[in-house]
Amino acid sequence: MKLLEERILSDGKVLPGGILKVGSFLNQQIDTALLWEMAQELRRLYGGEGVNKILTIEASGIAIAAVTGYVFGCPMVFAKKSKTKNISGEVYAAEVESFTHGNTSTVVVSKDYLGPEDRVLIVDDFLATGAALVGLRALCEQAGAAVVGAGIAIEKVFQGGGNALRAQGMRIESLAKIAEMSDEGLTFCQ
Repeated sequence: MKLLEERILSDGKVLPGGILKVGSFLNQQIDTALLWEMAQELRRLYGGEGVNKILTIEASGIAIAAVTGYVFGCPMVFAKKSKTKNISGEVYAAEVESFTHGNTSTVVVSKDYLGPEDRVLIVDDFLATGAALVGLRALCEQAGAAVVGAGIAIEKVFQGGGNALRAQGMRIESLAKIAEMSDEGLTFCQ
């Protein structure tokens, strides 16, 4: 998606350790008009799949997932990174390692919000190693829900997660795909 690529080039910052900072428009400060265009593109890509639930993981994926849910006309559910007192009843749970945070969390979704009747589109802001997608897919499998695919804002292709999951048969559509990244900048896939 050219609009997102242009925004990454103009406002994104490459940090040491393979980190791309997009906090000025996608994470901490959010360009809602850009999110709207991204959600429209995800609907174009997945509109015929019968999606009735959008699933993401807290926290940075929530904004794009919420707008995507609105565009699809369906609920958005987010996996919490820990079970809190306000989650009553049984949950689906999976371990997820965060590349950015350098830790592992047990993510949970209440069994009230995900079930076998759901056709789920997983939406997230970044795809690096694929750990978040693996964890979210595991939650869907526990629920008996069908995963129609994943819609990703930015994929760091050089980290291999997307290609590994595609090799397993998972459909992944990324709006911006970064081929390589260094202190000198980044290059998008053609």
